This record gives sequence, structure tokens and C-alpha cells, in this order.
Amino acid sequence: MIQLARRRWSIAPIMAAVALALLVALPFVASPYLQGLAVVALLYATVAASWDITLGYTGLFNLAHIAFFGVGAYTSGILSVTFGVDPWLGVLAGAVGATATAAIVYLPVSRLRGIYVALITFAFTQLALRFVLSARELTGGQSGFTRIPPLRIGDVALVGGSPWSIYLAGGLLVLTVVVLRAFVRSDHGTALIALRDGELYAISRGISVLNIRLLAFVVSAVFTGAAGAVYTHYLGALTPGVLDFSLVTLLLSMVLVGGAATIYGPAAAALVLGVSIEWLGPIGPLRFVIVSLLVLLTVILFPSGVWGAIGRLQGEVRRRSRGNSQT
Repeated sequence: MIQLARRRWSIAPIMAAVALALLVALPFVASPYLQGLAVVALLYATVAASWDITLGYTGLFNLAHIAFFGVGAYTSGILSVTFGVDPWLGVLAGAVGATATAAIVYLPVSRLRGIYVALITFAFTQLALRFVLSARELTGGQSGFTRIPPLRIGDVALVGGSPWSIYLAGGLLVLTVVVLRAFVRSDHGTALIALRDGELYAISRGISVLNIRLLAFVVSAVFTGAAGAVYTHYLGALTPGVLDFSLVTLLLSMVLVGGAATIYGPAAAALVLGVSIEWLGPIGPLRFVIVSLLVLLTVILFPSGVWGAIGRLQGEVRRRSRGNSQT
């Protein structure tokens, strides 16, 4: 009997290589309009992948994640416009501010379970929105900020059709995915999954619920805050829309369609949906109905998301390959 060589293969490296190649080539083949859509989609992908840490791996229905995005955006915008802080330092401050906010949000969350987590985190997002609307002297209120200075590399402003805008947003996404994947594969990530799948057993083995889940909230907020700050400087304007519930539902759709607890899935879904939702702009509010139907179909047909379905297909191919190699 001839034993055929077994080869392990994974679709993730292939898709990552294709995505990187497209990212490098995009500024040279796409119009400025499409480049602008790509930048926003890449930033949304960063937020969706980060949200997957608390939503997928922690198993907590955290609806305050968009608040971390808003905190990063407003922190950098206020520092740059009101206090004249360098935009790059504003991005760093946005990441730090979002991280601190996540730690504060987790304090009440640590004592809650189930639907109460969703309620308290949603309430926090609404509280942040009301603060932005009421503190007009600081935040600009409903009018928001304009003339926010762009990020610069030398004399090049990272706005509009600048290739560096795409490379910055793409680089942030790549860094986010690499760091988050390393985190979920570490001992901390293993402990996080253990708490999600069997909390009482994990606690009996000495895993600290408070420390591990607090770390997950903090890790998920770092890149989200940075994405919010970059988003602000790229657009050059900031409104309370960054805290709007419609953005919450859009990003949540990206996580569910892509597949929770995969990191890659939400990022890929965000890229597709982020561009598609703008292409469907001419049909108005109907585009959100289409996205809702897509989420519904995904939950029914692929409960673990599209990326989860791809993973199961890959596993089936491996099993059949091993079966053939033994005959």
C-alpha cells in the first residue's frame, strides 16, 4: 500500500496574500472615489475584528464597542482642533482614551451576565452620545468639528486619493489582525475561551474572570480607538454620527456575517459590506434592508458565519484527504 504524503493547508494565508496584493495595487488601479471607500472599509474592518474579541471569544454581548471608536475619534479631534496637538499624537491619545474607557465600562459589566451586559453597554453608548450632544463647547454638539487637520507624512497629507491613506488604513488592519490572532492563541486567549465555554470549570482551575475579561476589553479597544482617530483625520470632520446606532448595527452585521471568534471573518466581511453599502447608496434606506436580510440568511444557513463555514469545508477536505491517503 502506498502512503501518500499528507499536506496541511489553510485558506487563510492564501486569502491574506491576495488581500495584501490587492491593497498594494489598489491606489494604482482605483479611482479616488473607490480609494476613499476602501480606506473607510479598512477602518471598519479594524473595528469589526477588534469587536470579535469581546463578542466572539469572550462571549459577552458588548454594545459599547462603538463608543470606543467614538472616544478615539473625539479625543484626537478635540486635541487637534482645540489644543493644536499634532495629529499623530492625537491618534495615540485616541487609542489610550479608548483603552481607558473600555476598562471603565468593564467595571459594571464584570458583575453582570446575559442580556444585562447588552443593556448596560448599550446604555453607555447612548450616554456617550448624549454627552457629545450636550457638551457643545467641547465637542461641537450636533454640528461637530470641521477643519480637522489631516495626518501627514512629510509634506504629503493622508486625505482623499493619497495612496498613503490606503496603506495607513491597511497597515493598521494588518497590525490589528496579527496582534489579535497572537492574543487569542496565547495562554490568555485560551483562558478567555475556557471562560466562555465553561466558566465555572475555568474558575475552579484558577482562571481569574476579572483579569482575563478586563484584558480582553482593553485589547479590543486599543486598535478601535486608533481607527476612530484615523477616521477623523482622514475625513477632516467629525459628527455624533460615529456613535449612531445605525453604525452599531452595521458593524455588528459584519461580525455576524463574517463569523464570530475567527478574527479573519469580521475583517473580510467588513471590507465587502463596507464597500457594498456605499455602492448601494442610490437605493437609499433599502440598502439596510438588504444587509439585514443578508445577516438573517447567514445566521440561518451558516450559524458560525461565512468564515466558519469555510473552516468546516476545509476540515472536511482534510479528512477526505487523510482517508484517501490511507487506501
